[in-house]
Amino acid sequence: MFDEVKKALEEIRPILQADGGDVELIGVEDGVVRLKLIGACSGCAMAKMTLRMGIERRLREKVPQIKGVEEV
Repeated sequence: MFDEVKKALEEIRPILQADGGDVELIGVEDGVVRLKLIGACSGCAMAKMTLRMGIERRLREKVPQIKGVEEV
């Protein structure tokens, strides 16, 4: 599952980078993806929205067995 998540994040990453941010995959454990938002994303007021409505939604489309996404 880790490699599938990593591949899906590579598709999402250019969108985040266009706004000066990025995402780092920390790990996948028991179906929960742990991510760290970096750059402009780390201090953005919309970071939670980006994480839930953008990143998590896209990851669930690509890797349906994901149970959730957490920011670390």
